[in-house]
Amino acid sequence: ERRRREAIAAATCLTEALTDHLNVGVAQAYVNQRKLDQEVKTLQIQAAQFAKQTGQWISMVENFNQALKEIGDVENWARSIEMDMRTIATALEYVCKGQLQPSGS
Repeated sequence: ERRRREAIAAATCLTEALTDHLNVGVAQAYVNQRKLDQEVKTLQIQAAQFAKQTGQWISMVENFNQALKEIGDVENWARSIEMDMRTIATALEYVCKGQLQPSGS
C-alpha cells in the first residue's frame, strides 16, 4: 500500500511537472502571438499611411504635369499671336509703303 501511495505521489508530481512545462510553452506561444498581432496592426496602419502618402504624391505629379501642359498651351498660343501680329505688321507696312509712293509714277 505504501508503494502504491508513493507511486501515485510520484505520478502526480510527474504529471504536475509535465503540465507546468507545457504551460510555460503555451504561455510563451500566447505572448508571441500577441506580439505578432500588435506588429500586424502596426504594419497595417503604416501601410495605410504609406498608401495615402503615395496617393498624395501621385496627385501632386499629375497636377505638375497638367501645369506643364498648360504652360505649353500658353507658349503655343503666344507663338500663334506673335505670328498673327507679324502678318498684320507686314501687311500694314506694305499698305503704308503703297500710300507713300508718288501717284504720278
